[in-house]
Amino acid sequence: MNVVENPEQNRFELALDGGTAIVAYRPDGNRVVLIHTEVPEEFAGQGVGSRLAKGVFELIRASGRKAVVRCEFLKGWIAKHREYDDIIDG
Repeated sequence: MNVVENPEQNRFELALDGGTAIVAYRPDGNRVVLIHTEVPEEFAGQGVGSRLAKGVFELIRASGRKAVVRCEFLKGWIAKHREYDDIIDG
């Protein structure tokens, strides 16, 4: 299960057995404004959000873009994962 970017729908996706976890974003030049994270309720508390977050930040880094974190879940996650500070822009 890998996180993929779906630019047509402005979101990152993690396919799950029976659902899809997503991070919605708004493109802003060379920045990605991360606005909302959704994990299907049946997968809550199983680490899906963390796997999704890690995949999102890895994809953003690999693409050479910066992330603007507006989503509360991702703000909390990134505060514990300082190894991504180099790609955070606001």
